[in-house]
Amino acid sequence: MRTSIARFVSDESGATAIEYGLIAAGISVAIILVVTTLGTNLTTTFQSVADAMI
Repeated sequence: MRTSIARFVSDESGATAIEYGLIAAGISVAIILVVTTLGTNLTTTFQSVADAMI
């Protein structure tokens, strides 16, 4: 029983999976922010072009 508990406490495989999940979540948030900002800037640019053509 004592060895099972010691093995469970020293097992770090779950921690690695959580770290990879946090990294993936951070990258996803960064991509969403960039795409949202880029989309807003493109909308403004295309609106300026459309207004200049009128």
